[in-house]
Amino acid sequence: MIITLIQGMYNSLSDSEKLVADYVMKRPDDVIHYSITEFAMHCGASEATIYRLCRKIGFEGYQQFKITLARELSVPVEEEISLEKITSFHDFMKYVMEEDISILQETTNLLKADLIQKAVEAIVKADRVLLFGVGRSAAIAQDGSLRFSLLGIHASSYSDPHAQVMIASSLTNLDVVIGISHSGMIRDIVKSMEVSKDNKATTIAITAGINSPITQVSDIVLYCAAGKERIGGFFDSRIGEFSVINVLYRSLILAKKEKLNPHLTKLYEKILKPKRF
Repeated sequence: MIITLIQGMYNSLSDSEKLVADYVMKRPDDVIHYSITEFAMHCGASEATIYRLCRKIGFEGYQQFKITLARELSVPVEEEISLEKITSFHDFMKYVMEEDISILQETTNLLKADLIQKAVEAIVKADRVLLFGVGRSAAIAQDGSLRFSLLGIHASSYSDPHAQVMIASSLTNLDVVIGISHSGMIRDIVKSMEVSKDNKATTIAITAGINSPITQVSDIVLYCAAGKERIGGFFDSRIGEFSVINVLYRSLILAKKEKLNPHLTKLYEKILKPKRF
C-alpha cells in the first residue's frame, strides 16, 4: 500500500519530496536497510523532507514507515513483466492486461466500504445527480450517468467546464455532484466542484490523486489506484475510475432492489426490447 499511496499523491508532492518518492518506488529493497541519514544522502533530499513525506503517507515517523515497507516487501508477489524484455505482441497484450488487473487490485485496497455506502445513500436521496468530467474523464462521467439513469435516477453528465459551473450555480442541498479526475488537479473540475459545494450540493470525488485539490472541495472521496507514473499521463489507465462507477452502480441496485424489479422489467419490455431485431 505504501507504493500505491505514493503513486496516488505523487503529482501533489514538492520537487524535493518527489526525489524521495522516486527512490522509494524504484529501490524499496534498499530503503528498508537505510537510516534516515543514509537515505537522505542516497536520494538527494533532506532528512526533514523524508520525515515530511512519511507524515503525508500517514506514518508518525521514518522508523514506522520503514518497518511497514519491510513487511509489505516480505509478501511474495508475481514477478512483473518488464516492457523492455517483451519480444512478442502476445507478451505485450499480457503486459497491458496484467497492469490493469494490478490497478483493480490496488483500487480494491484503497476503496472504503463505509464511504461507498455513504455515497450510495446520498445518491438515493438526491433529486438530481450530476457527473462532471473533462477530457478522458468525460467518458466515465457519461457512463455513470447512463447507468444511474437505467435505475430511475435523474442523472446527467457534463463535460464542458462552462456548462458545469453554470449548472453548479443553481444546485441545492438536494443535489449530488460526482466529479471525476484521475490526477485530482484539473482546475476546471476543481472549480466546478467548489461552486457545487458552495451551493450546498453533496460533492463526491472519484480520483487517484490522494490529497489532491479535488479532495479539498469534496464531501466524500472515493480513491482508485493511480498506476505507474508516466510522462504526460498519456498512458494512464482509467480502469480504476470505471471500476468505482461500477461499484456505485451495483451498490445502487442492491439499495433499490425492492422497487427496482418492476422498473427494469418495464424498461426492458416496453423500451429496450422493441429496439432489437
